[in-house]
Amino acid sequence: MARLLTGIQSSGATGEIHLGNILGAIMPGVELSRDENNEAYFFIADLHSLTTVKDAAIRKRNVHAVAAAWLAFGFDTDNNVFYRQSDIPEVCELTWYLSCFTPYPMLANAHSFKDKSEQLSDVNAGLFNYPVLMAADILLYDAEFVPVGKDQRQHLEMTRDIAGAFNHQVGETLVLPEAKIDERVMTIPGTDGRKMSKSYNNFINIFLPDKKLRKVIMSIETDSTPLEDPKDASSCNVFALYQLLASEAQIQEMKANYEGGNYGYGHAKQALFELIIEKFQKEREIYWKLIENPSIIEEKLALGAIKARKTANEVLQRVRVKLGYEK
Repeated sequence: MARLLTGIQSSGATGEIHLGNILGAIMPGVELSRDENNEAYFFIADLHSLTTVKDAAIRKRNVHAVAAAWLAFGFDTDNNVFYRQSDIPEVCELTWYLSCFTPYPMLANAHSFKDKSEQLSDVNAGLFNYPVLMAADILLYDAEFVPVGKDQRQHLEMTRDIAGAFNHQVGETLVLPEAKIDERVMTIPGTDGRKMSKSYNNFINIFLPDKKLRKVIMSIETDSTPLEDPKDASSCNVFALYQLLASEAQIQEMKANYEGGNYGYGHAKQALFELIIEKFQKEREIYWKLIENPSIIEEKLALGAIKARKTANEVLQRVRVKLGYEK
């Protein structure tokens, strides 16, 4: 059985999960976790979020929003491990040990640091050491495979380098994980045509109440082609989103509507809104039930933490023995 591990971001001012997260991470992740040949360790990276989110109430709300989304889409917490990063203090201990085997130039070359290095006053030590905490997140659970996007490949390579350096100096101790990159992962367009991202504020949160969700969808940018004229579906943001969710028959019907004229972008946006409501009806209901009953979320995370800490302590004890800190 292969052990998979992935961290789920809980950053941002709102912690909202958007359509890009759902199609690019949640649905593929849940699918992987359902494979009987896999054992999935999925965690909410709330320690990582502290580099940017300082407000405790916001951070807690973000954790609940992220957890509710994963649970709403069917992540099986009974047969896998679902936990909050900060509930496993062992990760902080391992981070310190690994920091002492990590050369400064490696961290200085990390994308997470270099992207902000021109304004060093905005860089805290947590951001600089971010890759070491990420490595500890992975190595603490003997993870064999880590599902990552192409833009995250560097962090996994750094994890392997850190683990390799540790093993070289003290003897074989840590499992070197492999990247599991899904080449099929697509870029989900936002309301302005750019990649959907909270950073661009162009995202669609499918869990919004109906009226607010419809307002967001109606804000999708389109060109000024008159209602009566034929339209090019291939260049339309609305159609690009619609075809990610619709059946082949629905896609062909909308494409014909575009090409036939007398079909406005408002009609297309309404169709997209109705499709989202229909397709995610069950998930939306479960999500709000969980948000309104946070004790259910906390119970799931607490049970996950018990399972995660068992593995974490086994791995950490191996490390302690090698370093002379055994207990």
